[in-house]
Amino acid sequence: MSLEAISRVPEADEETPSNTYTIRPNFKHKFRPALVKDLIHKILMEQLSDKRFASDQAKLWTTQISDNIRAQLKELSLERYKYVVQVVIGEQRGEGVKMGCRCFWDSDTDNYAQDIFMNETIFCVAVAYGVYHY
Repeated sequence: MSLEAISRVPEADEETPSNTYTIRPNFKHKFRPALVKDLIHKILMEQLSDKRFASDQAKLWTTQISDNIRAQLKELSLERYKYVVQVVIGEQRGEGVKMGCRCFWDSDTDNYAQDIFMNETIFCVAVAYGVYHY
């Protein structure tokens, strides 16, 4: 690398990125669990309400549902948030299922939302995590 390239001063018409020292999102741009829960509920109802459990289709359904939830989250335009979406589909047999998770995060900015769908043959749990990237 030449000395000329290092010491080059940007032209007046070139845009230089400005530093932003935003440590926390403002109130309007926080991850809102109630809004995200409604979004997840709508997607689960649209995608699974007319389906019967088929083990060979469950992988495809989980992928489609998680992709749809992630796409809807991105449309919320919450700047600097990273999303993790987890979808579990299983056969409804009357047996109990327990799920758990542990996260290390900032409780002021990070949050999650979940919803459960059940019909005669399917249970589905969908969880979306919103983590603010500092």
